[in-house]
Amino acid sequence: MASLALYTYFRSSAAYRVRIALNLKGLTAEQVPVHLLRDGGEQLKPDYLALNPQGQLPTLAVDDATGHHLLTQSLAIVEYLDEVYPTPALLPADPIARARARAVALAIACDIHPLNNLRVQKYLKGEMGVDEERAGRWVRHWMEAGLAAVEAMVRPHVGRFCVGDAPGLADLTLVPQMFNARRFNADLSTCPTLVAIDQACLALPAFADAAPECQADAPPAA
Repeated sequence: MASLALYTYFRSSAAYRVRIALNLKGLTAEQVPVHLLRDGGEQLKPDYLALNPQGQLPTLAVDDATGHHLLTQSLAIVEYLDEVYPTPALLPADPIARARARAVALAIACDIHPLNNLRVQKYLKGEMGVDEERAGRWVRHWMEAGLAAVEAMVRPHVGRFCVGDAPGLADLTLVPQMFNARRFNADLSTCPTLVAIDQACLALPAFADAAPECQADAPPAA
């Protein structure tokens, strides 16, 4: 079996996705913390940029029989894990259901999450001079609009989880975004289906143990 090391930050949504995937697969990866705020952001230092030129989290280092590999982009990492460690599957067997699961994951990871990402907020508040209140309102607008759309996507085909009765790619993408929504005080009243799925996921150890507050690099609780 390959040796895995995950470069992570306790509150990184993208790293959170991969932590859930590893847990669902029963895999252990060395956790390598990269602090996104300390000293201007450790992800922007030359040693980390040599691993991940985008200066983003996560990065998964894989040492296997073919050599040392650095994988980036959370959804690509999750699909790699699903291909190399196929049980339990993170995508449904049916092609239509697989496409639906990927659509939910991409709607969150590509359309919602980037607009509340730390680097976007820093640019808004710094270069653009947007004050804290207006920046927060901007983030909440796009979160609420995006999650309302995902609610409509999921509702016609929902089981216990986003696509059927087993947790998978869509769910491990949803849960970190729901964490962000609560953190920014977004209105989730239009998303009862997503709230129920989030609760079902967090009742599972694979999700609960991946939560930000459970990570070794999380600050002590006040």
